[in-house]
Amino acid sequence: MSHDANPGARAPEPTGYLRLFTVREFRAVFLAHALSLLGVVISEVALTVLVYGLTGSPLLSALTFALGMLPYLIGGTLLSGIADRYPPRRVLVLCDVVCAGCAALMALPATPVLGLLALRCVIALVSPVFNGTRMATLTDILGDGDLFVLGRSLLRIVSQSSVLVGFGLGGVLLTLVPPRGALLITVCTFAASALLLRCGTRRRPARGGVGPALLKYSLSGARQVLGDRRTRALLLLLWAPPMFMVAPEALAAPYADQIGTGVAGVGLLMCALPVGTIAAELYAGSVLSVSARARIALPLASFTLLPLTVYALTPGLLWAMLALALAGAGSAYTLGVDRWFVDAVPAELRGRAMTVHTAGLMTIQGVGMALAGLAAEFFAVSTVVTASGVLGTVCCLVLAAEVRATGRTAADEPANTREQTTESRDGADHHVTGG
Repeated sequence: MSHDANPGARAPEPTGYLRLFTVREFRAVFLAHALSLLGVVISEVALTVLVYGLTGSPLLSALTFALGMLPYLIGGTLLSGIADRYPPRRVLVLCDVVCAGCAALMALPATPVLGLLALRCVIALVSPVFNGTRMATLTDILGDGDLFVLGRSLLRIVSQSSVLVGFGLGGVLLTLVPPRGALLITVCTFAASALLLRCGTRRRPARGGVGPALLKYSLSGARQVLGDRRTRALLLLLWAPPMFMVAPEALAAPYADQIGTGVAGVGLLMCALPVGTIAAELYAGSVLSVSARARIALPLASFTLLPLTVYALTPGLLWAMLALALAGAGSAYTLGVDRWFVDAVPAELRGRAMTVHTAGLMTIQGVGMALAGLAAEFFAVSTVVTASGVLGTVCCLVLAAEVRATGRTAADEPANTREQTTESRDGADHHVTGG
C-alpha cells in the first residue's frame, strides 16, 4: 500500500521572494511601490512630450528628465532628517500626497512651462526622502535580516522592469490621451499609493527624538554616515558600479550609429543591462543561501564592470548586448552588501542613512552620464565605454578591499567595544555578517 500521500502534512513553507508576500504590510508597500513607479514613468513621458509640444525645444524637453535627478542631492542631504524625525507612515503618505498635488497642478492647462519644470523639481526633492523612509521602514516590517535583503531586491527588480516596459506603455498611452490627461492618471497612482500606505501599514514612532533644527539634524546624519569608515566604504561600493555602468546606456544611440545598427539597436542595447540585472537578482534571491550571497558579493562587485572592456574590440550588436547583460548580472552583489549596510547603521540613523544612499545613487549616476557624454565628444564611444570598464573595475577592487578590511576590523573587536552611541562611533566598530 502506498504511503506517499500524507493528509496531515503541512503545505510547504514559501521560499525565496514568495516569503515576502506572507507579510501583510509588505504586500501594501509592494503594491504602493508599483503604483508610484507607474505614475513616475507616465509623468516623465507625458512631461517630455508636453514640454516639447509647448516650446519646440529639444533642450527643454531633455531637461524634464534631468530635473528628475539633479535635485536628489539637495533633498537627500538637507531633508534627510525628515525620515528619522517624524513617524515613517506619516512621511510616506505626505510625500505621495505632495507628488499627487504637483501632478494635478501640472495637468492644469494654465500651468506654464516654467511651472511644469518647477513642479518636476519639487517631486524630485521629495523622492529621496520617500525612498529613504521606505527603505528604513522595510527593516521595521521585515526585520534587518534576509527578508529585508529580499524585499529591497524585489523593489529594485520592479524598478528595473519599469525601465523595460514603462516607457513603451507610456508611449502607447499618449496615443490614446493627451499629455495633460496622462498626468491625471499619475495623480490617481500617487493617491492610490498614499491610501495603501495609510491603510496597509502600521503607525510607528519616529526613530529620532526631539533635537536640533531639521537642517542641522539632516546634515549631522549625513556626516555620521559618511564619516564612518565602514558605512562610507559600503556606500561607495553601492554607488561606484552604477556610476560607470551608465556609460553604455547613456551612449547607446551614438554606439548604435557607430556600428550601424540604427534605432532598433538603441532599444536593444538599453534593455540588455536591466535584463541581466533582473535575471541575476531573481536567481540570487531565490536560489542562493544568505552565506552564499555574502561570499560572492565582493568578487561580483569587483568584476561586474569587466565585461564592458569588450567594447575595446568594437563588438557588434549581439556581443555588445551579451557584455551588457553580464555586467548587469554582476549587480546581484547588492544583495550581500545591502545586508552589511543595514548591520552597520544603528536603528536611529537608518532613515537618514537610507536617504543619503538613495540621493547619492541617483546623483552619481547623473554625474556618470554627464562625464560619459563629455568624453564621447573627444573619443570614440567604444573607447569611452572601455575606459569606464577599466576605471570602474580598478575603483571597485579598491573599495572591495576597503570593505573587506573594515569588516575584518569589526569582527575582530570585542562585542562590548562595539556597543557605543552614534556620536562615539569611529567607523571600525560594526558587527558584520559575512564579507
